[in-house]
Amino acid sequence: MELPGQPALNGTAAVASQDLPTPGRALAIGAHPDDVEFGCGATLAKWAATGCVVHHLVLTDGSKGTWDPHADIGGLVATRQDEQREAARRLGATGEVVFLGETDGELESGLALRGKVAYWIRVLQPDVVLGHDPWRRYRLHPDHRHAGFLTVDGIVAARDPHFFRDHAVAHHRPDALLLWEADVADHLEDVTGFEDAKLAALEAHASQWETTLGELEAFRTRIRERLAEHGRRAGVAAAEAFKAVRPL
Repeated sequence: MELPGQPALNGTAAVASQDLPTPGRALAIGAHPDDVEFGCGATLAKWAATGCVVHHLVLTDGSKGTWDPHADIGGLVATRQDEQREAARRLGATGEVVFLGETDGELESGLALRGKVAYWIRVLQPDVVLGHDPWRRYRLHPDHRHAGFLTVDGIVAARDPHFFRDHAVAHHRPDALLLWEADVADHLEDVTGFEDAKLAALEAHASQWETTLGELEAFRTRIRERLAEHGRRAGVAAAEAFKAVRPL
């Protein structure tokens, strides 16, 4: 099974940068509950441990996250929100966990949702934004594609004062964008010592063990091996890989 969030770095670009300074505030934007932990959980745990205020913005309700055709969907949505809050706590995140509540599988990167993402970027004022790379080739899940476009388009709208003037919130320009799942990852974050925090946060999403995590010990091994694989490119024990976009 290919791991979401941190795929193998086949054919990736040369490493151009490593280890951003710890930001004062970071905002991770995921399509579903658990996407942030897959994509950048160890990086967020590292930053949180050194004082960064970490925020989550989850775009959909996660209501398709079961193979049970008779599942209580309302109960699943509530469970996944509770799991996401617990995952953020396990990362050491002290910021907001915001849910936009769009229907899982039906996310679209239109103007109205772009405005909502821009609004939260303006309100939360992150120095660094992290999200799905919308340009990843052969991506099947439409929510991940649209979440990536909402992230990059939302940054453009948030940074310029004449977009969404009805927000009545000052515009805000982050310093950097880190995209996980990138085909051409060129930035590595040393996450040595934060592997367990990433795993603990992922395991908080207990409703997803059947559909995404699978057998727990095998899952843990795959996560550790992937972090180590990325770490070897940086000369460290463990790393997460991104496409870095800066300045914004």
